[in-house]
Amino acid sequence: MGKIYVLDTNVLLQDPYSIFSFDDNEVIIPAVVLEEVDSKKRYMDEIGRNARQVARMIDGLRETGKLHEGIQLENGGEIRIELNHRSFHQLQEIFIEKTNDNRILAVAKNLSLEEETKENGKQVILVSKDALVRVKADAIGLLSEDFLSDRVVENDHIYTGYINVFIDTELLNRFYEKGELLLTEIANHPFYPNQFILLKDALGSSSSAIGMVDQKGNKVKKLVFDHEHIWGIKPRNVQQTMAVELLLRNDLPLVTLIGKAGTGKTLLALAAGLMQTEDLGDYKKLLVARPIVPVGKDLGFLPGEKQEKLRPWMQPIYDNLEYLFNAKKPGELEAILAGMGSIEVEALTYIRGRSIPDQYIIIDEAQNLTKHEVKTILTRVGEGSKIVLMGDPEQIDHPYLDAYNNGLTYVVERFKNQKIAGHVKLVKGERSGIAQLAADLL
Repeated sequence: MGKIYVLDTNVLLQDPYSIFSFDDNEVIIPAVVLEEVDSKKRYMDEIGRNARQVARMIDGLRETGKLHEGIQLENGGEIRIELNHRSFHQLQEIFIEKTNDNRILAVAKNLSLEEETKENGKQVILVSKDALVRVKADAIGLLSEDFLSDRVVENDHIYTGYINVFIDTELLNRFYEKGELLLTEIANHPFYPNQFILLKDALGSSSSAIGMVDQKGNKVKKLVFDHEHIWGIKPRNVQQTMAVELLLRNDLPLVTLIGKAGTGKTLLALAAGLMQTEDLGDYKKLLVARPIVPVGKDLGFLPGEKQEKLRPWMQPIYDNLEYLFNAKKPGELEAILAGMGSIEVEALTYIRGRSIPDQYIIIDEAQNLTKHEVKTILTRVGEGSKIVLMGDPEQIDHPYLDAYNNGLTYVVERFKNQKIAGHVKLVKGERSGIAQLAADLL
């Protein structure tokens, strides 16, 4: 027996292709959902783009039949725009306000009651990204679900970039001497290219070593930049050592770093970028960008020219640059950056349409990017460039994203099998004792 899925507006605005994710079941879009989508199509952001995409897709389906009667989809399912079942009689004593959410609940409830009267009635399920809508549905005896098809990974299974392996003392000593081991000698399960391996003594001694899987996936080798100092910065823990290896390797044009606040992502990336741009000359310019998503209430329009408007948004970047340049006096950092001319701090708003060759690109707070936005950014990377995406999937300010469907997690999971990409999850905070406690406890 098939099911009937009633979609909330936020499902369509999160993923316009969600209507094709319900196999051979029936998908219902209430008329009020179309009204909400229509109100968003003028937005010049990701939500507006998705609203326009939904409108085009539904208009395309209209050519194959009448939407209010139901149209067969290629996956065997059916989609229908629900014009009836809008009566608010069943809910008027529970939810007094006729809000759009309550109107969607009314459609789903009336459909459910109708199906219950049939001999082979279908199960009606409301699908919404809004937790409170799901709570309301439960309160009126209606089945509801979150839309999970857009998730890249299941709970807490995000790729970390490293693994612990316990080996014999003899193998560990040979790794110290030769600097490499065959993967078949240490484990019989597959590894990802550029994955780090923490080799530990199986007998329990304190002996250990860090290795990295080669791009062919045959051997684990010693790190090239082990104990490397970059612009006065020294890695303070194992994961930071791994991050430095990825950031300094020219054969890895894509690097992703995830970790809580204070784990050193931004500082290490900027130090590595400055070293390779200014000292080694591997890249012509260091480009640092971050999405403009406010935490809390937006301040609205800001005065001044573009750089003055960007300064409040980019202040975390400037804080790290002041530390690296040891700039303590007012205006000192601006004078340094103006004199160098090879560091560009930019908002991601202006990246579309660009081609960025021979640059070291750092994208901070990438967890606030959607899958479409992160694709747009990566397709801007030109020949000879390296891009570093970093952020904390647990700190998301975007209304339709979470730790499992954001653009940063998407890139981590999709590129973990690729030879050109490297990833590591930083776990230990090094900013201060209070910052680490806050990250862990709050």
